[in-house]
Amino acid sequence: MKRAFLVTLVLASLLLTTACAPAATPTFSKGIAPAEAAPPLAQGGVADTAPGQQPAAPKTGNTTDSTAQTERLVIKNATLSIVVDDTTVTVNTITKMAEEMGGFVVSLNTSQTLASSNKKVQSAKMVVRVPAEKLNDALTQIKKTSVEVVSENISGQDVTAEYTDLKSQLTNLERAEKQMQTFLDQTKNTEETLKVYTQLVSIRQQLETVKGRMKYYEQSAALSAITLTITPNALNTPIQVAGWRPEGTVKESIEALIKILQNLADFLIRFGIVCMPFIIVLGVPTFFFGRWAWRKWVMKK
Repeated sequence: MKRAFLVTLVLASLLLTTACAPAATPTFSKGIAPAEAAPPLAQGGVADTAPGQQPAAPKTGNTTDSTAQTERLVIKNATLSIVVDDTTVTVNTITKMAEEMGGFVVSLNTSQTLASSNKKVQSAKMVVRVPAEKLNDALTQIKKTSVEVVSENISGQDVTAEYTDLKSQLTNLERAEKQMQTFLDQTKNTEETLKVYTQLVSIRQQLETVKGRMKYYEQSAALSAITLTITPNALNTPIQVAGWRPEGTVKESIEALIKILQNLADFLIRFGIVCMPFIIVLGVPTFFFGRWAWRKWVMKK
C-alpha cells in the first residue's frame, strides 16, 4: 500500500508539472526570422569585461525569450472564385501546377449545369495544397488561367502560442512516461502493476493526442490550402435574344417596384408625423361632439 501511495503521489506531481510548466520555444516555424542571439560568453561562462571592471549582473526575467530563437508558426490559406472558358482544362492545369510545386489535390467535386444555349457545361469545386512559401505564385498562376476573378481572400492564423504550449506538454508527458515506466519495472505485486499500468496507458494516450495536434499545426503551416470555385464562362454570359436582354427588364421592374414602395413608405411616415397630431387634436373632440348631437337629435324625435 505504501508503494501504491508513493506512485500515486509522484504521478500527481508530474501531471501538475505538465499543466503548469512554462511554455517552451518552438523550433518548427514559418514566417518571422529568429530574434537576435545573445552575445558570446568567454571561457568559464562569464561575459568578457574590461580589466578592473566587475562582471555585469545577470538580467532578470525570462532569459529563454531573449536568447532563444523565437519564430512564428502561421497557417495561411486562400479562397478563390474564378470564371474560365473550359473547366476541365483549368482543373488539369491547376492539378499539374500544384504537383510541380510539391503540393497535391485534396478534393475535387464537379457538376454539370444547363447553360442558356441548352448545352451542358461543367462547374467544379476543388481544394489544393501548395508549399506556404509558394502560395502567392500559385494564386498568380491560377488567375492567369481564368477569364475573370470573382472573389479572392487570403487569411492567416498565428498558432505559435498553441504550438509552444503543446511542445511543453509533450516534454513533460514524455518525462512522466519514463518515470511511470520505471515504477512499472519496480512493482512487486499485481495490484501495484495494474495501477501503474493504467496511469501509463493514460499518459501515452495524452502523448498521442499532443503529437497529433502538433503534426496538424506543422503540416498546415508548411502547406497552404487554396479553395477554388470554378465557374464556366457559358454560365456567366447573360441571356440575350436578338439584342433583347430579359434580365435587364427584370432588373428595371424590380427597381421600379422598390421606388414605389419607398414613396409609399415616405408618404405614410410624413402623414403620421405631420397630419396625425391634428387629427387627434381636432378629430377626437369633433367625434364626441357629433355623437352627442346625434343622440340629442334622436331623443327629440
